[in-house]
Amino acid sequence: MKKSELKQQISAAIQACLEKKAEELSILEMEKGSGAFTDYFVLCSGTNPRQVQAIADEVELRLKAADLRPAHVEGYKQAEWVLIDYVDFVVHVFSEKARKFYDLERLWKTAKRLEVGDLQAAPKKKKAAAPKPKVTKAVAPKKKKKAKV
Repeated sequence: MKKSELKQQISAAIQACLEKKAEELSILEMEKGSGAFTDYFVLCSGTNPRQVQAIADEVELRLKAADLRPAHVEGYKQAEWVLIDYVDFVVHVFSEKARKFYDLERLWKTAKRLEVGDLQAAPKKKKAAAPKPKVTKAVAPKKKKKAKV
């Protein structure tokens, strides 16, 4: 999969989290030699079990619309820690209590922390348009008056 395509999918997951008012959003880019089973973690929290499930549902719906389905989902019924595995990235939706207890950011402290803007592709520079030629009005020559005799 192309890296730009992967970043678009992760951005869609992040937007889904934000739409459902997820808190403490964090993105970790895993190091190649770290032993991680994926390239990226998206972590966020919900304030109650219903919100945790709503965030997880929105992530799945948003990515399903992009024709991407999770390889595996865990913890949905308990809604303490919902793990949505998309192979190249994993979305973790925690309750506040579980987030503090498991502290994945500390566990994966060697991972590079990203901001949401880091995942959006830089806009392509537009070529400078050639200057428009000046348009001058053509002025009709004045008619000469005939001299009266």
